[in-house]
Amino acid sequence: MLSPAPTKAPRYRAITRANIESTPEWDWVPRELQEAVKTVSTVLPFRTNRYVMSELIDWSNVPDDPMYQLTFVQPGMLSERDFGRMQDLLDSGADRAAVRAAADEIRYQLNPHPAGQKTHNVPHLNGEPLPGMQHKYRETVLFFPGQGQTCHAYCTFCFRWAQFVGLGDMKFEARETDQLTAYLAAHPEVTDVLVTGGDPMVMNAAALEKYLSPLLDPQFEHIRNIRIGTKSVAYWPHRYVSDRDADDVLRLFERVVASGRHLAIMGHYNHPVELSTDVARRAVARIRSTGAEVRMQSPLIRHVNDNADAWAELWRTGVQLGAIPYYMFVERDTGPKGYFEVPLEHAWNLFREAYQQVSGLARTVRGPSMSAFPGKVAVVGVAEVKDERVFVLEFLQARDPTWVRRPFFARYDPAATWLDDLRPAFGEPRFFFEEEEPARLPVLS
Repeated sequence: MLSPAPTKAPRYRAITRANIESTPEWDWVPRELQEAVKTVSTVLPFRTNRYVMSELIDWSNVPDDPMYQLTFVQPGMLSERDFGRMQDLLDSGADRAAVRAAADEIRYQLNPHPAGQKTHNVPHLNGEPLPGMQHKYRETVLFFPGQGQTCHAYCTFCFRWAQFVGLGDMKFEARETDQLTAYLAAHPEVTDVLVTGGDPMVMNAAALEKYLSPLLDPQFEHIRNIRIGTKSVAYWPHRYVSDRDADDVLRLFERVVASGRHLAIMGHYNHPVELSTDVARRAVARIRSTGAEVRMQSPLIRHVNDNADAWAELWRTGVQLGAIPYYMFVERDTGPKGYFEVPLEHAWNLFREAYQQVSGLARTVRGPSMSAFPGKVAVVGVAEVKDERVFVLEFLQARDPTWVRRPFFARYDPAATWLDDLRPAFGEPRFFFEEEEPARLPVLS
């Protein structure tokens, strides 16, 4: 039974580079950081909202506050050279076209679509590519609805940043579901559809229903699980509580569950403060009242949550509210990764320390996991094997399902932050999954 929505509902208000100076909190930001936000946001996306500004950021702790770091672009997110170049263009009054050309040049150098997203993950139907979808793992198809290609606020670390900066050739989006349903009809091995973005929950209830309803057709009985990837639960929980169509959204969730599908709201929670407000907790309760479940996932992000106590508190609070800890990811090799990444050994130690603080109910979480080209690679530990110090690794998911849970070893490297930094242990020339050329990996047609 859904609880009633508040009689007075706050209205969503976007805050961008264009109107940030009109907010009272802007005066808390030192002048040099104000200029940095303007400079960096010419290259990387910046957007937040009134709720994040007034409820989640501790302005007395700027710039070190985790939520400020999570939502406001920072000078260290660009190299000194690129930062200086953009700052010079702005200071000289360069025209918009010149600024845009320089920004795009920098963007294309930031690995905008890692892990084969454009080259290997886009599926084909009847020989034609389907650019609004990805199919990397056998059971799961990702769908990018065109109306969901923005967010209530942008995370500074976001690996989908290229969706938001106007790079048309780098954007995933599908305007209709016809290609998705045709593809699913041809691929009965697919059991899961992940609706992602951007953020699908920026759509109104009617638009969301247009995308989800076709998946409930009896011909898609093989689709057992529907996932919605969203940051709205943290950045705009009013979406489920007091927005004008909040109840319509939850009735749609009930309909999906009633069809016999499992509905999972994949909540992107990066810090425990995002679950500290009454409206955020109420959002989780209302979602769960529909029969849907909430799962929690986040990368480990330097300057934001590189603290074991913060992770333990996030997981404990999630379990208390009924949200399931799911993944701790490693920051992906895209965008301003140098500002946010941590060494793999440090990630593993933080995970262990946080894991040791929680009960078994929170130990559903997996990680630290790298969503790399061949699959999701978890750092199991650091060990001494055959008199050699090594990383112990395994696939949690993979392009080739036979690789899953198959342990393998990499030479210990205290500076490594990503799979590509690692080399095989014991003098082996290649990892086992590199023995096949990429073209021989499973091809999805």
